[in-house]
Amino acid sequence: MQNVITIGRVLVPVEQIAYVEAFELPADGRFKPDKPYKSRIVLLNRETVLCEATPQEFADANGFRLLPEDNVATNPGIDFRVESFVPTKDFDPGKPYQTRLIWRGLDGINRFKLLLTKPEMVIAIALRGETEPGGERKARPPRPAQPRAPRKRPIPRAEA
Repeated sequence: MQNVITIGRVLVPVEQIAYVEAFELPADGRFKPDKPYKSRIVLLNRETVLCEATPQEFADANGFRLLPEDNVATNPGIDFRVESFVPTKDFDPGKPYQTRLIWRGLDGINRFKLLLTKPEMVIAIALRGETEPGGERKARPPRPAQPRAPRKRPIPRAEA
Protein backbone atom coordinates (compact mmCIF):
# COMPACT_ATOMS: atom_id res chain seq x y z
CA MET A 1 0.00 0.00 0.00
CA GLN A 2 1.26 3.49 -0.84
CA ASN A 3 1.91 6.12 1.83
CA VAL A 4 0.39 8.98 -0.19
CA ILE A 5 -2.45 8.63 -2.69
CA THR A 6 -2.78 11.24 -5.44
CA ILE A 7 -6.31 12.05 -6.56
CA GLY A 8 -6.19 14.67 -9.30
CA ARG A 9 -4.15 17.48 -7.74
CA VAL A 10 -4.87 16.40 -4.16
CA LEU A 11 -2.32 14.33 -2.24
CA VAL A 12 -3.85 12.40 0.65
CA PRO A 13 -1.80 10.52 3.27
CA VAL A 14 -3.25 6.99 3.32
CA GLU A 15 -3.45 7.02 7.14
CA GLN A 16 -6.03 9.85 6.92
CA ILE A 17 -8.46 7.86 4.74
CA ALA A 18 -11.22 6.02 6.60
CA TYR A 19 -13.13 4.52 3.67
CA VAL A 20 -14.19 4.97 0.05
CA GLU A 21 -17.85 4.84 -0.98
CA ALA A 22 -19.76 5.11 -4.25
CA PHE A 23 -20.60 8.63 -5.40
CA GLU A 24 -23.87 9.55 -7.06
CA LEU A 25 -24.75 13.00 -8.35
CA PRO A 26 -27.45 14.77 -6.33
CA ALA A 27 -30.87 14.56 -7.97
CA ASP A 28 -31.42 18.33 -7.77
CA GLY A 29 -28.83 18.92 -10.55
CA ARG A 30 -27.05 21.77 -8.72
CA PHE A 31 -23.67 20.03 -8.78
CA LYS A 32 -22.32 19.56 -12.30
CA PRO A 33 -18.75 18.26 -12.09
CA ASP A 34 -16.36 18.47 -15.02
CA LYS A 35 -15.21 14.87 -14.48
CA PRO A 36 -17.12 11.57 -14.14
CA TYR A 37 -16.60 10.99 -10.41
CA LYS A 38 -17.44 7.46 -9.27
CA SER A 39 -16.44 7.47 -5.60
CA ARG A 40 -16.07 9.65 -2.55
CA ILE A 41 -13.01 9.23 -0.32
CA VAL A 42 -13.97 9.92 3.29
CA LEU A 43 -11.18 11.10 5.56
CA LEU A 44 -10.94 10.48 9.30
CA ASN A 45 -12.36 13.96 9.98
CA ARG A 46 -15.31 13.30 7.56
CA GLU A 47 -13.97 15.65 4.86
CA THR A 48 -14.32 14.12 1.40
CA VAL A 49 -12.40 14.01 -1.87
CA LEU A 50 -14.11 12.91 -5.08
CA CYS A 51 -12.37 10.28 -7.20
CA GLU A 52 -12.82 8.99 -10.77
CA ALA A 53 -12.21 5.34 -9.76
CA THR A 54 -14.97 3.10 -8.41
CA PRO A 55 -14.62 1.85 -4.81
CA GLN A 56 -13.64 -1.59 -6.24
CA GLU A 57 -10.94 -0.07 -8.48
CA PHE A 58 -9.64 2.06 -5.60
CA ALA A 59 -9.56 -0.96 -3.27
CA ASP A 60 -7.68 -3.08 -5.82
CA ALA A 61 -5.14 -0.33 -6.56
CA ASN A 62 -4.50 0.65 -2.93
CA GLY A 63 -4.97 -2.50 -0.85
CA PHE A 64 -8.27 -1.46 0.74
CA ARG A 65 -10.89 -4.04 1.77
CA LEU A 66 -14.16 -4.02 -0.16
CA LEU A 67 -17.54 -4.69 1.44
CA PRO A 68 -19.43 -5.69 -1.75
CA GLU A 69 -22.96 -5.36 -0.36
CA ASP A 70 -22.35 -1.69 0.49
CA ASN A 71 -19.76 -0.99 -2.25
CA VAL A 72 -17.52 0.51 0.45
CA ALA A 73 -13.75 0.01 0.62
CA THR A 74 -12.23 0.29 4.12
CA ASN A 75 -8.67 1.24 4.97
CA PRO A 76 -6.89 -1.74 6.61
CA GLY A 77 -4.67 0.69 8.54
CA ILE A 78 -7.57 2.13 10.54
CA ASP A 79 -8.70 0.63 13.85
CA PHE A 80 -12.43 0.19 13.28
CA ARG A 81 -14.98 -1.06 15.78
CA VAL A 82 -18.18 -2.81 14.76
CA GLU A 83 -21.59 -2.67 16.43
CA SER A 84 -24.95 -4.10 15.47
CA PHE A 85 -27.36 -1.38 14.41
CA VAL A 86 -31.02 -1.33 15.42
CA PRO A 87 -33.18 1.67 14.46
CA THR A 88 -34.92 3.56 17.23
CA LYS A 89 -38.05 5.70 17.14
CA ASP A 90 -35.80 8.79 17.20
CA PHE A 91 -33.45 7.54 14.47
CA ASP A 92 -34.79 5.34 11.69
CA PRO A 93 -32.80 5.94 8.49
CA GLY A 94 -35.30 4.08 6.29
CA LYS A 95 -32.83 1.53 4.91
CA PRO A 96 -32.29 -1.92 6.47
CA TYR A 97 -28.90 -1.06 7.99
CA GLN A 98 -27.44 -3.82 10.15
CA THR A 99 -24.03 -2.51 11.19
CA ARG A 100 -22.40 0.61 12.58
CA LEU A 101 -18.72 0.93 11.55
CA ILE A 102 -16.96 3.18 14.08
CA TRP A 103 -13.56 4.90 14.03
CA ARG A 104 -11.95 7.72 15.99
CA GLY A 105 -11.44 11.00 14.14
CA LEU A 106 -8.31 13.14 14.37
CA ASP A 107 -10.10 15.27 16.99
CA GLY A 108 -10.69 12.21 19.21
CA ILE A 109 -14.43 12.10 18.47
CA ASN A 110 -15.97 8.81 17.33
CA ARG A 111 -17.33 8.82 13.78
CA PHE A 112 -19.50 6.16 12.21
CA LYS A 113 -20.95 4.84 8.98
CA LEU A 114 -24.07 2.69 8.75
CA LEU A 115 -23.78 -0.42 6.58
CA LEU A 116 -26.20 -2.92 5.06
CA THR A 117 -23.63 -5.72 5.49
CA LYS A 118 -24.05 -8.00 8.52
CA PRO A 119 -21.72 -7.24 11.46
CA GLU A 120 -19.99 -10.65 11.25
CA MET A 121 -19.16 -10.06 7.59
CA VAL A 122 -17.86 -6.54 8.33
CA ILE A 123 -15.57 -7.98 11.02
CA ALA A 124 -14.34 -10.71 8.67
CA ILE A 125 -13.60 -8.39 5.74
CA ALA A 126 -12.85 -4.93 7.16
CA LEU A 127 -11.10 -5.95 10.37
CA ARG A 128 -9.56 -9.35 9.61
CA GLY A 129 -9.00 -9.06 5.86
CA GLU A 130 -10.85 -12.29 5.06
CA THR A 131 -12.78 -12.73 1.84
CA GLU A 132 -15.55 -14.62 3.68
CA PRO A 133 -16.27 -15.24 7.36
CA GLY A 134 -14.14 -18.16 8.44
CA GLY A 135 -12.16 -17.94 5.22
CA GLU A 136 -8.48 -17.34 4.72
CA ARG A 137 -7.08 -13.86 5.20
CA LYS A 138 -6.65 -12.04 1.93
CA ALA A 139 -3.82 -9.82 3.10
CA ARG A 140 -1.54 -12.53 4.46
CA PRO A 141 -1.79 -16.04 3.01
CA PRO A 142 -0.69 -18.87 5.29
CA ARG A 143 2.88 -20.08 4.96
CA PRO A 144 3.32 -23.56 3.57
CA ALA A 145 4.16 -26.16 6.18
CA GLN A 146 7.86 -26.84 6.42
CA PRO A 147 9.23 -30.12 7.69
CA ARG A 148 11.00 -29.79 11.00
CA ALA A 149 14.54 -31.00 11.33
CA PRO A 150 15.12 -33.44 14.16
CA ARG A 151 16.60 -31.80 17.23
CA LYS A 152 20.10 -32.73 18.16
CA ARG A 153 20.86 -32.83 21.81
CA PRO A 154 24.09 -31.14 22.77
CA ILE A 155 26.81 -33.54 23.77
CA PRO A 156 28.16 -32.69 27.17
CA ARG A 157 31.83 -31.77 27.10
CA ALA A 158 34.22 -33.43 29.43
CA GLU A 159 36.05 -30.94 31.60
CA ALA A 160 39.81 -31.24 31.66
